[in-house]
Amino acid sequence: MSSTIRDIRVAASEEPGTDHHADRDMQDVLNELVALNGVAIETLDVAAARAQPTPADAVRALLRKKRRNSSPAALFPQVTSVDRQIDGAAGPLDVRVYTPSGVGPFPVVVYFHGGGWVIADKSVYDGGARGLSKAADAIVVSVDYRRSPEAKFPAAWNDAFAAYQWIAANAASINGDPALLALAGESAGGNLAVATAIAARDHGATLPMAVLAVYPVGQTGDMQTQSYVDSADAKPLNKAMITWFVDKLVSSAADASDPRLDLVHANLAGLPPVTIINAEIDPLRSDGEMLEAALRRAGVDVTRRVYGGVTHEFFGMAAVVKKAKDAQEFAGGELKRHLKP
Repeated sequence: MSSTIRDIRVAASEEPGTDHHADRDMQDVLNELVALNGVAIETLDVAAARAQPTPADAVRALLRKKRRNSSPAALFPQVTSVDRQIDGAAGPLDVRVYTPSGVGPFPVVVYFHGGGWVIADKSVYDGGARGLSKAADAIVVSVDYRRSPEAKFPAAWNDAFAAYQWIAANAASINGDPALLALAGESAGGNLAVATAIAARDHGATLPMAVLAVYPVGQTGDMQTQSYVDSADAKPLNKAMITWFVDKLVSSAADASDPRLDLVHANLAGLPPVTIINAEIDPLRSDGEMLEAALRRAGVDVTRRVYGGVTHEFFGMAAVVKKAKDAQEFAGGELKRHLKP
């Protein structure tokens, strides 16, 4: 497969030493998050960390302040959702199935939420998955995979591949087209999306037609990248939090160098087209750049867009952050471009 690069930056600078400033609407969300009086996750035990206010909570607080309806049905009336269970690698997994308006069968996007493989769930990441269903005119199945430290690496990766296999075999049961499959995810879930495409290739399973990785974790071995330095103290994700997540995730140094986690050094040849979305103010921005370069070396069709003035977690904030809406529309357009019969 020939390599095609479409690397677009939207009002973002990646020059060393550049000061990064949040857009006004992004800063409004960050201010609301501070007002919720959360405690730094890296100082807490896992149970307490999972109980902290989230960026999604901050979005809802801002909508209430603006006297706007914060319910998912009001924000995305074109998309309905239903919760159910599917088969995972070690038992049932909870999923949320988002369906756009119209007549199916629809393309199907298997989506993995973020949270460092330790915190968060499909409800925290509802905004991204629901918005993607609308933008891509596709069914999105958001998967609650097992989390660490209760189920350490590679449990989440095993669940992700099992969920993808189940959905590929049962797409018709949710009004989906089994011939039009894609993978997507945010942050830790962006890593899972790419790793699941690799697993599908290696196990001879149905390959997805496209992969969307939103600010993915590309590796955990180098925490001195440019963005780890310039966004070390960024909010809502900082370098110390990522170190805390990795500590809860892996059991050994060998786990950290496993190609399922260390994507930038994995065999990426033969993957379908990959779209990467990054935020300027994010320790993981350079991971996206490194992953883009690795995909290009492997001959994979890759598109990367960096959004300036926004932070990690912005993608699900389309109700209040303009560039989140733009990013969802761009991501949906990329999926539509590849999900064709």
